[in-house]
Amino acid sequence: MTVVYIEDTNQGIKSAVNQIFAHIEKNEQPLIKKSNNVYLKVNGIDFKKHTYTSPEVLEAVILYLKKKGAEVFVMENSTQGNLTRIVFEITGYKEICEKNKAKIIYLDEEDTKTYEFKYKASTTEDPKGYNLKTYRLPTTIAYIIDNRDSVTYINLPKLKTHSMAVVTLGIKNQWGFPQHADRGKDHNYNLHSKLVEVFELIKPDVTIIDGTEGIIHGHYPPTVWEKKLVIPFNVLIGGRDTLAVDVVGARLFGFEIDDVPHLKIAYEHELGEGDLNKIKVMGKDLEQYKKKYEWDLIQKFPENVRIIKGKELLCREGCQNNPLIFLQVLAYDIPDKFNGGWFLIMGKGHDEDLINQLKKEGYTKGLVAGYCAIEEVGQKLRKEFGRRKVFFSGDCNNLADTITAELRLSGMSALDLVPNLSSEKVMELIQEAQKQGTKALITTAF
Repeated sequence: MTVVYIEDTNQGIKSAVNQIFAHIEKNEQPLIKKSNNVYLKVNGIDFKKHTYTSPEVLEAVILYLKKKGAEVFVMENSTQGNLTRIVFEITGYKEICEKNKAKIIYLDEEDTKTYEFKYKASTTEDPKGYNLKTYRLPTTIAYIIDNRDSVTYINLPKLKTHSMAVVTLGIKNQWGFPQHADRGKDHNYNLHSKLVEVFELIKPDVTIIDGTEGIIHGHYPPTVWEKKLVIPFNVLIGGRDTLAVDVVGARLFGFEIDDVPHLKIAYEHELGEGDLNKIKVMGKDLEQYKKKYEWDLIQKFPENVRIIKGKELLCREGCQNNPLIFLQVLAYDIPDKFNGGWFLIMGKGHDEDLINQLKKEGYTKGLVAGYCAIEEVGQKLRKEFGRRKVFFSGDCNNLADTITAELRLSGMSALDLVPNLSSEKVMELIQEAQKQGTKALITTAF
């Protein structure tokens, strides 16, 4: 049977990491392959509290591998709108890597190789060509793909629900590989099949989920709500079969495989074991996890922002929840700097008298998110209110453009989001990333 190990972190994170690796090496093939190179993929989407893999887990993994004589590389390409260099600086990843002589790879600064998607979640072709046909991966990822027999790749996601993908665990963590410009083009109902496409191309040798804490109601919680959104599970979940590890991780939130589209698709494509009855779980009894948690956003938004949703089509996976997540963070985490008085329009199928409704309610500026809304009402709104007052976020939500628009509409700066770094240091990191050729899409609202 496929085996997944759950270790309690109350005994110490280092001990839990060592136990998982000891189980794997005792009962299965050797961990480190012949090249001696081990690549670690953290979940470092952002520096916001609770969103990233615990630095303590990362350090414990590095130390274990170093004792085995491995050459360790730590890699990430943070979320759209952000720079990996800034995330590593603030989270402590950079300090940990330097202290333990692990090499950092900023994937957004590498050249890329193009791959082609094979599957489609929808049988309807998009006549405008918005459906993503190809995507670009950094050269390090291409190298790992081409050398699976000699290179070890370990995936270190964090235990989180996700307001667009239900959960973000081992498979979803790899969505950090495609270049930023390619992520937003199909961040819609096709997202689930795209996650599986990348997973089929590059499957980890080991996945260890950082479950020291779990996040509910999405993956990017406003810190002000942390007491009700952060659950102390105090476990690590690990194994060779990433799908099986994800299925067990999802089960801690109360989800079955049918609740998580990308896990179901991966199982249908025979990319791992998805049947819990065929997975041997060591260390914890899953029956103790009886509660089913919520994965969608808390439906609370500032009253002074007019949110208008299309009645015909609105994809939760992009144009809906990406703008709403960031709106919550601005309004509730930084309320003293946040200004409302603007509209947010998304999706397809809007009232004919939309502009008159907005004028009557006193709204004359805002964001139009996603190509459906832009094509239907974008130019009409710009003609009425002016180009400088109506922002567009293209594709199926370009997150960098969304962040820029919401910051400017709220009278805020991106520097309001960055903790513990001076503006000079932030600009220094941005300039260095640009010098190294970063392909990250970042906000211009400084």
